[in-house]
Amino acid sequence: MKYLSVVATLASALLFSSCYPYDPYYKGSSNYGGSSYLSGFDQTQAGQVPIKHNGQVAAQGYWDGDGVSGSPKIRINLNDQRAYYFKDNTLVGVTPISTGTDGHGTPRGRFKVTQKEANHESSLYGVIKDVATGQTIISDADTRRDKPGQGEVFVHAPMPNFMRFNGAIGMHAGFLPGYPASHGCVRMPANMAKTFFDNSPHGTPVIVE
Repeated sequence: MKYLSVVATLASALLFSSCYPYDPYYKGSSNYGGSSYLSGFDQTQAGQVPIKHNGQVAAQGYWDGDGVSGSPKIRINLNDQRAYYFKDNTLVGVTPISTGTDGHGTPRGRFKVTQKEANHESSLYGVIKDVATGQTIISDADTRRDKPGQGEVFVHAPMPNFMRFNGAIGMHAGFLPGYPASHGCVRMPANMAKTFFDNSPHGTPVIVE
């Protein structure tokens, strides 16, 4: 019955996004089938310049914005693979990110947050599971290529704290391997995705550079 309810939930969803490939190589939450989009940031990645805050390494970013007034603004730097949160001209938060790969790049430009959904799911990517056993049949399923068979269900990839800012592209919690790896979206560690989500009203400027 639990998996039948998953089918009903997916059928009732009205709006998904499509920028997030499943990563079968990260072993995380068994609830999703052996991998996880919510792993946060791997502090050991070679070549990643560490974020420092008050003299300490802050591998998953930091937030100093509580109690600070000013209009919000998010700057996403593709070269640095970081996102910066400002209130007026005061930098109050920095997070590592993973943006789009070659062929699925994150476009540069000036945008605004147009949609927020705390429990968003991908329209294209996910896993195919056996309804009766819950076993994962296909761990990197694509709706355009993979169709569930009899007794199977397509479980769409979770994209928590999703903030859309450019068509199908948005920011959300997800796996950060230390380099661009998405289909265009901006992945963040789970804690920073929630912080940015909670502090960014509709219309918040998003500058990708």
